[in-house]
Amino acid sequence: MNPASLSVGQRVNALVKALNGAKRTNEALARCSNGEEMLDVLLDASAKLGLGLTRQQLANTPPIRDWVWWKNKEALLTIGDNKPRYQQDGGQGRAEPAASGEEAPRKRFLGLF
Repeated sequence: MNPASLSVGQRVNALVKALNGAKRTNEALARCSNGEEMLDVLLDASAKLGLGLTRQQLANTPPIRDWVWWKNKEALLTIGDNKPRYQQDGGQGRAEPAASGEEAPRKRFLGLF
């Protein structure tokens, strides 16, 4: 069966399975400093396997999409002022430190906390 005739998801899954145990490719992926370099390595692996995946297909199909996101530390979806959600909610429940470096007193909620 021709791998290029499979759906994009099936070809990406075949690539991921082929990467399992591929020591040199995994080391090359680990050395990448960003997601674009990862895509270059993955495109090369896809070409060697005859899968015919494009950069766009790799960048938009899980789990590769998630690997690239993790390497770039970019959120797939942002809310508000273009900050990733984990950074927006990071300070919840904590008082802001005072300008002098001392910790500000904790705010009370209805006198309970």
